[in-house]
Amino acid sequence: MSNEITASDLPQAIAPHAGVALGAPDVIELSPDLFALRFEVMKARSARGALLELMRRGTIRRGGTVIDSSSGIYACALAMACHELGLRCRIIGSTTIDQTLRVQLDLLGVELEQMPPSTSLRADQDRRVARVRELIEAHPDWHWMRQYHDAVHYAGYQPIATRCGDLLRGRGYRSVDLVAPVGSGVSSGALGLGLAASGLTVRLVGVQPFGSVTFGSEDVEDPDMLIAGIGSSIPFDNVRHELYDSVHWVSYEVGRAGTLALCRRHALFAGLSSGAAYAVADYLGRDRASSAHCTLMTCPDTGHRYLEDVYEDADDVPDVSVFEPQVLGSPRESPRLPWSAVHWGGSVTREAEPFPSSGASRP
Repeated sequence: MSNEITASDLPQAIAPHAGVALGAPDVIELSPDLFALRFEVMKARSARGALLELMRRGTIRRGGTVIDSSSGIYACALAMACHELGLRCRIIGSTTIDQTLRVQLDLLGVELEQMPPSTSLRADQDRRVARVRELIEAHPDWHWMRQYHDAVHYAGYQPIATRCGDLLRGRGYRSVDLVAPVGSGVSSGALGLGLAASGLTVRLVGVQPFGSVTFGSEDVEDPDMLIAGIGSSIPFDNVRHELYDSVHWVSYEVGRAGTLALCRRHALFAGLSSGAAYAVADYLGRDRASSAHCTLMTCPDTGHRYLEDVYEDADDVPDVSVFEPQVLGSPRESPRLPWSAVHWGGSVTREAEPFPSSGASRP
């Protein structure tokens, strides 16, 4: 193996701010026809793109205050974008925000108000949103970012999707399965639309935890642990249900196995939602028939905040290959632990509106 440094090993541009660099993903070839779009902080791109567009419109101005609710990743992303653009940032945070992120937010000048521990995702989200409403009522000049509902967050992913599409088409691929954890719906929807706009045929595969209302598994609780950052206890307008070809509900057990396999097999140290996506992407790749078709999975963040809950006692976790989904007959059928999949029936087209004013309702 040569140790020679080539042009592809060198930076392609100088980032104007740390947040810009952290929001720039790498495309990693995990195995033949399987690629990972790996972010250090995925939503850094979304938050920055949204703020720039809002400033362009005159909705917010330098020195103003923006506020939102977050379980962690978006808080970091919004804080970095505000730091770069000269805005004040207020975060109503989930109980899942850890000490490492709290220190970082404090140094970035963020006012963080963290909710106390909760017994459910719904209670945590409801309390956070209620608190944001209280503060907006008291401070009408603040801007509520509404990452779950304002489609302005789609804009930041368009250049990434275009670049990924160019790279994949340059490899000779004509179609792609985009396997994406679904939280706010922005990254999965925007990347799917952008890949289609680049000329690829796209099947969008959404990855969800159990207990989420987003695709109708709210009555099935995972007894082990929620997968932070994906799923929801309330409907999100930014989830465009008509785009998703299929949906996979993955338990903590399966997601953890996928996370560890991703590190063991490919040296990719990622978070739990990335592991859930890998379980699905690895499964889909077993039956790939066409050399012109590939799978692209998104990795939203690194594994650092998952050390205790995911990476410790790894020897006791089975390989992800022992799991397979139970395939449901229709979206009306209730998913079953530890892993269920269903053909949702949506599709991504090149003609779809890339930045809708609101999300679509569930079919």
